[in-house]
Amino acid sequence: MTEAPPPSPEQDLMTFGVIGLGYVGLPLSVEAASSGGLKVIGFDVNEEVVDGVNAGRSHIQDLTDDQVASLRSQGLLEATTDMARLSECDAISICVPTPLSKTRDPDVSYVQAASVAVAAALRPGQLIVLESTTYPGTTREVMQPTLEATGLVAGEDFHLCFSPERIDPGNEVWTTKNTPKVIGGLTDACTAVGAQFYERFIDTVVQVSSAEAAELTKILENTFRAVNIGLVNEIALIADRLNVDVWEVIEAAATKPFGFMKFTPGPGLGGHCIPVDPHYLSWKMRTLNYKTRFIDLASEINAEMPIFVVDKVRAVLNRRRQPVNGASILLLGVAYKRDIDDVRESPALDVMKLLQADGATVAYHDPYVPRLLEDGEVMESVELTDALLSDADAVVILTDHTDFDYARIVSCSQALVDARHATAAAGVLPEGSGSWIVKS
Repeated sequence: MTEAPPPSPEQDLMTFGVIGLGYVGLPLSVEAASSGGLKVIGFDVNEEVVDGVNAGRSHIQDLTDDQVASLRSQGLLEATTDMARLSECDAISICVPTPLSKTRDPDVSYVQAASVAVAAALRPGQLIVLESTTYPGTTREVMQPTLEATGLVAGEDFHLCFSPERIDPGNEVWTTKNTPKVIGGLTDACTAVGAQFYERFIDTVVQVSSAEAAELTKILENTFRAVNIGLVNEIALIADRLNVDVWEVIEAAATKPFGFMKFTPGPGLGGHCIPVDPHYLSWKMRTLNYKTRFIDLASEINAEMPIFVVDKVRAVLNRRRQPVNGASILLLGVAYKRDIDDVRESPALDVMKLLQADGATVAYHDPYVPRLLEDGEVMESVELTDALLSDADAVVILTDHTDFDYARIVSCSQALVDARHATAAAGVLPEGSGSWIVKS
């Protein structure tokens, strides 16, 4: 067969299909449509999401309604649930969830479903790119057979690549456009066509030799963070037993101008990527009879941090001769990091469940998360008043939102556990406070 031609010439208005309009897919769609050389069709199974985009509304914190509405009015962005329209697209990006199962195995069912939908509409010359984070080999082992079942051949009739998403929710400096984008294809021609396409709206595109190299690149990035956070969390546990302020130690170490990279401890890991991605690699290597020791140990340490925080709550209540059972606990922040509304894998939820299991009455306040749906029950953020702070038997800072008035929190609270070192950063630590227990 002859090699598949690249997508439409530069002067043509290409159609770009994005499957999955979540925190990766919608920003990607908006960036591509904003380039002026692409018309974007977003595909999603959630009719509410589709209707919102078509009405000019954004459900993603980092995008405004005005950005979506402007592209809609120009006819450069639309959304649909009709997967048959994938046949209209010159290039297709798959940005669907890749969660872990209860046994910590990768769940690629969304990728498989997207692949089936693409296969049903596949035509010669199309570029297909998987952006969902997954284990090395997914593009070649899961997607390629499904797409080639049509009779078309990857690298000859169509182009197939992997290009990992690098979205950092809440980051106003590094965005979809200026964050370098890695891409690797099943063949050199696939990689070249994929890079040519993304260069239309991404500032820097980095080509690697294969889809597997691109897949492993993403896993390495987040495993690096998970392992180093695990290390500093263990140092925090060590410092606590030595009665040393771990944050003082970290700041001192950070003055070294070489050979040290600053990481900080906290209540655990959150977000879709860092707590989850290393397990993709662990699972893949188990199939090859290899044990990922660093990854597994870091995961174990990070998973224990919510227990450590709850132990600090117990300690502060013990100082007041009060049991956890029956105590009123106020959690400040449930998002996995500051100034965002994302609670996926948030350690705050683990802290909440542990305290509730001990019989505590738990409420939370988070200006970015007005309500939570946990285990089928809805929980709403409470209004943060002076009375609420003073009436709580213990207050726990789990997310260091910049909106919080830390001086007020310290002043009004009877007992305060700070799992983010936020009160010290704000310069409002009372005399005699400790590394984790600020007030008791």
